[in-house]
Amino acid sequence: MEPAATADTLPLAAPLPEVSDLLDGLPRQRGPAASPAAGARRTAGLRRLRPWRLLPTPAGTPVTFGYAAVLAVTSLVAAYASPALVGALQQGSSTDVAHLVRTPALVLLASALWVAGGLVSPYVLCFLLVLTALERRIGGARAVVVFLLGHVLATLATEGSVGLAVLAGHLPDSSLHRLDYGISFGVAAAVGSLAGLLRPWLRWPLLILFGGMLVEDLIEFTDPMTNWGHLISLAIGVATWPLVRRWRHEALTARA
Repeated sequence: MEPAATADTLPLAAPLPEVSDLLDGLPRQRGPAASPAAGARRTAGLRRLRPWRLLPTPAGTPVTFGYAAVLAVTSLVAAYASPALVGALQQGSSTDVAHLVRTPALVLLASALWVAGGLVSPYVLCFLLVLTALERRIGGARAVVVFLLGHVLATLATEGSVGLAVLAGHLPDSSLHRLDYGISFGVAAAVGSLAGLLRPWLRWPLLILFGGMLVEDLIEFTDPMTNWGHLISLAIGVATWPLVRRWRHEALTARA
């Protein structure tokens, strides 16, 4: 006769899972609970992935957005207004030697309201991306200061050399009235300045790529005065690195 089974002779059953843990997370009963820190990191990563921040917006970068709107208007005028009107407006805004001698402040500002080549110019896209990035880092007013430094100083350097060449007899008097306007000098300075605020793995490729394009244009020798102006304004932007880095630090401190 077999012995009857008793509680002492029965094998022990496997321990039951902690019920409270299972009830707390019914959709994921046996998986580890998500870490709050990991969730915060994922949320921060998604916030950083905002490609629309590359372009100006009325709220985020009002100065760049407003300036871009003005350039869009003048470009549409240049494309659709009568050639006589456009020619008169652009000639009156030209930073040639004759105008710089008579009304320097007026033409230095007015010449930066036109885009040479219109909205299809590659400098338009460069303007939007670079000025937006610069304004987000140091503020709109300071970004305009950098832009105007390149625009004004490079213009004075190139047109001043033209005036001296005319006085020395190396260029005809008609060079004093050479049509000169556009945003490219200011954009080149902004590129050089922005590079100083980027990490090295972005800074040096940007400078090498953009500077290489300017050197290639100079070698082609199609418009040497303008090409030299682009290189001068890029160097002006690089020279602002200590200034823009201090402005960046001030901006970060103010937000903290």
